[in-house]
Amino acid sequence: MVRLGSLLPAVLLACGLVAAEPIPKTDYDVIIVGGGPAGLSALSGVSRVRRKALLFDNHHYRNAVTREMHDVIGNDGTVPSVFRAEARKQIERYPTAHFSNSTVTNITSVGDEDFTIFNVTDHTGKHYSARKIVLATGLRDVLPSTPGIAAAWGKGLFWCPWCDGYEHRDQPFGIISNIADVLGSVLETNTQFSDIIAFVNGTYTPAGEAAAQSQHDKWLEQLNAWNVTIENRTISSLERIQDGGVHRNKTIDEQYDKFLVHFTEGEPIERNAFIINAPTVQYSQLPAQMGLNITNNKIDVVTSSMRTSQAGVWAIGDANSDGSTNVPHAMFSGKKASVYLHVELSREDPASKISKRSGLSEEELVEEASNAIGSGLDRHYKKIMGRH
Repeated sequence: MVRLGSLLPAVLLACGLVAAEPIPKTDYDVIIVGGGPAGLSALSGVSRVRRKALLFDNHHYRNAVTREMHDVIGNDGTVPSVFRAEARKQIERYPTAHFSNSTVTNITSVGDEDFTIFNVTDHTGKHYSARKIVLATGLRDVLPSTPGIAAAWGKGLFWCPWCDGYEHRDQPFGIISNIADVLGSVLETNTQFSDIIAFVNGTYTPAGEAAAQSQHDKWLEQLNAWNVTIENRTISSLERIQDGGVHRNKTIDEQYDKFLVHFTEGEPIERNAFIINAPTVQYSQLPAQMGLNITNNKIDVVTSSMRTSQAGVWAIGDANSDGSTNVPHAMFSGKKASVYLHVELSREDPASKISKRSGLSEEELVEEASNAIGSGLDRHYKKIMGRH
């Protein structure tokens, strides 16, 4: 009696088929770095299909300073820490989901042309291995060093009118920005505020005017049409005189922050809330350390899949380049990455590679993952992008 297993290699060779190499043993299918909405969404997605995954969470979150999240359907007004705790509690029920409250210090690719494999080291020196990596490492806001601005960040001073503006609607409002970027902020906030002062901090100069004109034709006429006042004095400090977290009306969703803007000369000006234009940088050094392509401080990704320039690595949430930074986007990108990497892992399985080809082409992988994820998610994301 001849066993089928002993004949299988010969049969495969006779048919022109070659069995794939066995999958190398790793600690996890996927390691996710970052415990915000993006990373949690990715972990939920892979855990639902029983992929063994480890999420590193060093408890640094870009929105940790904000009072609550908004424009997050089902969680409007939820405190970010409450949202994360509830999400983590729900994900922990999946037996393949694992958490580590550590900081990842190094990720090294040790795979070959058949399989992507990564060695991961945390700040304690402990080592882990995984077949795929998801970076949900976020951004860091580079705020001006002006006294009082960092303390007000996320509490009456914000950068996203969808996330925070509504609670201060119709109140005296300020824009802290260089002169060239003022009109862009006005166009985002004019439906919520009519009493607007632009604090341009000495940038209303001939060079500043030229920069503004290069971005928006007839920019000054537009500011005048919106009744925007330009204040060119140099800000020396921002002083909080009332806390909207305490002085608020929850029935009508209003917060009553109050600030005094102090200048290097002259009298201060009182405002209730501000939008500020501040640059961002990658929070983590991992993307650069791994040699990923980065443009304008964002990790370059293929928007159809959230794949980076390195095989086996995805980037999601604020850190990536697909065009938006908010909680709905973070969750969307995490979900999408989880589907794509699951499909890719399945196609690397020997059972899928007993064929004349090795896995799927990029186009076929996109099609298969798109079928799995559903076109509805992309339509929803396009709606989000249209609003943000």
